[in-house]
Amino acid sequence: MAYVIKDSCISCGACVAECPTEAISEGDGIYVIDADKCIDCGACANACPVDAPQEG
Repeated sequence: MAYVIKDSCISCGACVAECPTEAISEGDGIYVIDADKCIDCGACANACPVDAPQEG
């Protein structure tokens, strides 16, 4: 199951550099994860200072 970024996202971008499939992009106020590209590796969650990426 792909990760999703919750509303707690502070748009710091820490997750973007960690994503091996480039599934994360800047959305409207928060970052978003493309579920079709996400491989459920958890790298984004490990990099996030506010635990915004969660298993969806």
